Amino acid sequence: MTDAAGPRIPLATYRLQLGPHLTFDDAADLLPYLAALGISDAYVSPFFATASDASHGYDVADHSRFREELGGEAAFARFAAALRRHGLGLLVDMVPNHMGIARARNAWWRDVLENGPASRYAPFFDIDWVPVKRELAHKVLLPILGEQYGAALDGGRLRLVLEDGTFTVHYDDTVLPVAPRTYGRVLAHRIDELQAVLGPEHPALLELKALTTWFATLPERTDPDPDRLAARARDAADGRRRLADLLRRSPEVRAFLDDNVRRFNGTPGDPASHDLLDAVLTEQAYRLAYWRVAAEEINYRRFFDVNELAAIRMERPDVFEETHRLILRLVREGVVTGLRIDHPDGLHAPARYLARLHEAAGRPLYVVVEKILAPGEPLPRGWPVAGTTGYEFLNLVNGIFVDRTQARALEEIHRRLSRGRPSFPEIVYESKRLITETSMASEIAMLAHRLNVISEKHRSTRDFTLGTLTRALREIIASFPVYRTYVGDAGAEPAESDREVIGRAVALARRRTPAMDPSVYDWIHDLLLGRVPPWASEADREERADWVRRFQQLTGPITAKGYEDTALYRYHRLVSLNEVGGDPSRFGTPLSEFHAAMQARRRECPGGLSATSTHDTKRSEDVRARINVLSEVPRLWRQRVARWQRLNRRHRSVVDGRPVPGPGEEYFIYQTLVGAWPIGVERLCAYLHKAFREAKLETSWINPNPRYDEAIARFAGAVLDARRSREFLHDFTAFQARVALFGAFNSLAQTLIKITAPGVPDFYQGTELWELSLVDPDNRRPVDFAVRRRLLDALVAEIEAAHDLAALARHLVKTWEDGRIKLYLIRQGLGCRREHAALFQQGDYLPLEAVGPLAEHVCAFARVRAAEAALTVVPRLLARRWSEDPPLGPEYWGRDSRVLVPPEAGRRFLNVLTGERLGTGGEGLELDRVFASFPVALLVREE
Repeated sequence: MTDAAGPRIPLATYRLQLGPHLTFDDAADLLPYLAALGISDAYVSPFFATASDASHGYDVADHSRFREELGGEAAFARFAAALRRHGLGLLVDMVPNHMGIARARNAWWRDVLENGPASRYAPFFDIDWVPVKRELAHKVLLPILGEQYGAALDGGRLRLVLEDGTFTVHYDDTVLPVAPRTYGRVLAHRIDELQAVLGPEHPALLELKALTTWFATLPERTDPDPDRLAARARDAADGRRRLADLLRRSPEVRAFLDDNVRRFNGTPGDPASHDLLDAVLTEQAYRLAYWRVAAEEINYRRFFDVNELAAIRMERPDVFEETHRLILRLVREGVVTGLRIDHPDGLHAPARYLARLHEAAGRPLYVVVEKILAPGEPLPRGWPVAGTTGYEFLNLVNGIFVDRTQARALEEIHRRLSRGRPSFPEIVYESKRLITETSMASEIAMLAHRLNVISEKHRSTRDFTLGTLTRALREIIASFPVYRTYVGDAGAEPAESDREVIGRAVALARRRTPAMDPSVYDWIHDLLLGRVPPWASEADREERADWVRRFQQLTGPITAKGYEDTALYRYHRLVSLNEVGGDPSRFGTPLSEFHAAMQARRRECPGGLSATSTHDTKRSEDVRARINVLSEVPRLWRQRVARWQRLNRRHRSVVDGRPVPGPGEEYFIYQTLVGAWPIGVERLCAYLHKAFREAKLETSWINPNPRYDEAIARFAGAVLDARRSREFLHDFTAFQARVALFGAFNSLAQTLIKITAPGVPDFYQGTELWELSLVDPDNRRPVDFAVRRRLLDALVAEIEAAHDLAALARHLVKTWEDGRIKLYLIRQGLGCRREHAALFQQGDYLPLEAVGPLAEHVCAFARVRAAEAALTVVPRLLARRWSEDPPLGPEYWGRDSRVLVPPEAGRRFLNVLTGERLGTGGEGLELDRVFASFPVALLVREE
C-alpha cells in the first residue's frame, strides 16, 4: 500500500510471464481475477522490444520501445487503464546489465558492427578493442556460426546482399552490416568492363566511380576525432542514398552490381570463388566465428556465457539515460509503482546504480533486487532497496519441511548410489573450476591479461608470469564463497564482510595450490582489497580499481554457472534442497533458525518479496514440497528405490561400457518422478536432457554425447510405458500417492507462512492450484487461467453462501487433489492480509512454542501490532507417522499437544479459514481444535 512518506509497498504480488501466449490485453483481462484473489500488484516480466521472437523478455534490444509481440504501446495503455480501474500496482522486471544482440536486431549493436570503435555506441558495450589476440584488434568476435568460418563461407551460407543502396551479409536469419568504407570492393570490381559498355563519360559510370571514391575516403573506424567520426556517419548515409538513387535511375549499373554480388557470393564447392567475399569480411569491424570459439576468444562481456546477451556499461550516465527513459516516464506517471532489478551483481557498481535510479525516479519507488544471497550472507549495507526477490526466504521456509533427524540415512542412500562422488562443497569447487576453463575461459584470459599488465608496472611483481596469474585467478574464483564482493562501490574502504570473503577465498586457493609461489596470492589479495602501493600514480590507482571492478563482475556469473547450472545437477541426496540460493549440504532448517531469520527480516527488509516459486527456480514449490516428504521416510524410500532399480534394470542401455542411466542418475530420475507426477514422456525427456547436459559429466551443451542422451530418453520412455513397466508403475503410483498427500500438506503450510510472515507474498503464475513444473522452459508453459477463474468464481460463491465455513473447509480437504484447497487458502489468507494490512506489514514477529507429544510437528508464530494479532499455525513432518488419516481433529492430534500463546497476542481468536472460534483457556491452543477442520490455521484476535 502507498505510504505518504514512502513508496507503495505491495500487499501481494503475482508474477506474469508476458509473451506471445500472454499479451498486454491478456494480462488486462486477468486483473479482475487477480484482484478477486487478493493480489495488490501485478508483477510482469520485461516488456521492451527484444532481439528474438517468442522471447522470455530478457534479451531487450530497445529499452525505448514496447514489445510489439505483446501489443505495443496501445495495448500497454489499455493494460495500464485496467490496472487503475482495479486499483492494482505494477511491478516491472528491469534488465540493466545486458541487451539482446541476436540476429543483429539491436540497433546499437548493429552500429557497432558497422563502425567498430568509431560507433557512437561502442562505449555503451563492454568490449575489449585491444584483446590478447592481435587479429581481433579493433574488431568484435562474433561467434554465431554453426560450423567453422571456412566451411560456412565455402558452403555458400554467407551471402552478400545489395538492397536500397546498402550492402549487408546474410547468415541464415541474421543480417549483418557492411562497413561503408568497404563498399568500393564491390562497386569497383570489373568496372572497366562496365566502362567498355557505357563509355568513359556516361553519367551513371561517373557517379559510380565518384561513389567508389566517396566511400573509400570515409574516415577510418579507428580515427579518434569525434568531429570526423560524426562526419563519417553523415557521409556514409549520404553515400547510401546516392547509391540507391543511382540503382533506381540506371538499369545498367543495377545489372552490373547484381552480377558483382553474385560473383562475390561464389559457388558452393569452389573455394577460390569465395575469396572476394572473404576479403570483404576480413575488413569488417567484426570477425565471424564458429560458436565454440566464444569460450576462449570472445572479447565482449556477456550475460553469463550467453553469446547473444552483451553486457552494457550502465555506469555511464548516457547509457543509464538511454535505457531508462521510458521506464522512468512510466514511473513518474504512476503507471509503474515498483521495479525488480535483474542481476544487479553484473553491474559495475550496484549501489551507485540503485542510488541513481531513485534519484531519477522523481518520486518514492519500491525496488527489489534479484540478489542471490548465500546462507547467512546479508544484503549489502547501503543498498536503497526494500529487499530481494526472495530466494533466501524460499530456502528457509522449504528447509523446515525437511526432517533433519534423517540426514545420515539419506546420506547413506546417496553415497551408495553415487558411488563415492565428492562432497557438495568439493563438487561446487570442481564445477566452478570447470566453468573457468571452458565456457568462460575467455573472460578469465582477459582478466588475467589485464592483471599481467598491472604486474609489469613495477619490479617487485614483474616476474609474475601470465600463466601463474591465470591459475591463481581460477583458484580464487573457484573458491569464492559468495557471488561477489562490492569493494569500491559504496565507500572508500571495503566492508568487513568483503574483507572476510576475499580472505577466505585467497586462503583456500593457496591451500589448493601448495606448489605455487604464495607471494602471487598475497599480491592479488592486496589488490582485491584496494590496497595501493605508495609509488602508484593516479592512473595506476584507477587501473587497479577498474581491474577489481571487473573481477567482481566476473565472480557472479562463474558462481551462477558453476553452482546453479552445474553443481546443483550433480548432487542428488535430496533434490528439493537443490535450489537457487540454497545449500544442499545443509539438511533442512531448524525451527529456531527459521524464527530468528523471520525476526531479522521483520527488522531489516519487511518489504522484500517472499517467493516460493519463480521463473528461475529449479522446481516449483509443490514439487519441492513432495520431495521433502522423502526425508521423513528414508527406510521406505530406500526399499522402493531398490525395488524400482531391479524392475527397470532391463531398460538400461550400455554406452561406452557403462550402464545408462547409472545408479546416481536413476536416483535423480525417481526423485523427479515423485515430485512431478503425473508427467508425460515428452516433458520428462526434455527435462532430463537439460538436467544431464547441465551436469556436464557424461554429456553437455558444448560437447554433447548423442548416444548417452538417447539412452536416457529410451529409459524414460520405457519406465513410463504402461505395457513395458506395468509392475513398476503399479508400485510407484501407490507410493507416490501417499507422498503427494503429505506433499500437499507441506505446500499448504508453506503457502500460509508466505502470506503471513514478514515480507511481501509473491505468487508465480499458476501456483494458486497445484503446479508441478520443473526448471525453465517447463515452468514457462502457458497457464490455463480460464480454469482458475472458473474455480475461483465458484469458490467465492460457495464461501459467500456458506452457513458453515468449517464444513466447506472439510469438503476441500476431502477433494484436495483438484487444487481448490490451495486456491481457497490463498484467497482467504490474502483477504485477511488486506483487512489487517498494517499488522502484516509492520507487526512484530513472535515465535510460538508448541508443547506435547506432537510439538515438533508444528511451526507457529504470531504477528502483533497494538491491539491486533494474528496467529499462524501449520503442521510439518507429518509423513513420519505415514497415517491413513488426514491430519485433522483428535483422531490425529490427540488432546495433549498445544501451542502456547503469550498474553499480548490475545485470548480469543477467529479461524479465518474455517469460521471456528477458539480460546486459549490459559493453557494455550489445543492442536486438535486448531486443526479440527483444516490442515493449517490462521487465527485472528477477536478481543
